[in-house]
Amino acid sequence: MRKLTLSAEEDVIRGAKRLARANRTSVSAMFNRLIRFMCRRREGEPETPGPLTLKASGVAALPKGREERAVLEDALLERHKLDR
Repeated sequence: MRKLTLSAEEDVIRGAKRLARANRTSVSAMFNRLIRFMCRRREGEPETPGPLTLKASGVAALPKGREERAVLEDALLERHKLDR
């Protein structure tokens, strides 16, 4: 990995360091993720969450032959104890 020197206003630097510390990462790692995200977005690549995000968000495959809307409707009816 190569080193890059950037210039920024003092308050931006403080904010970046605070944000990195709060997220248990480094300013360099945040910069890398930001630039990669912006490049993908500009090139029109779909924004897909990473494997850790998918695992943490509870994304699951739909039952075969069922559409998302039907599964959601069933879940809401069950939750509110309503009949179809």
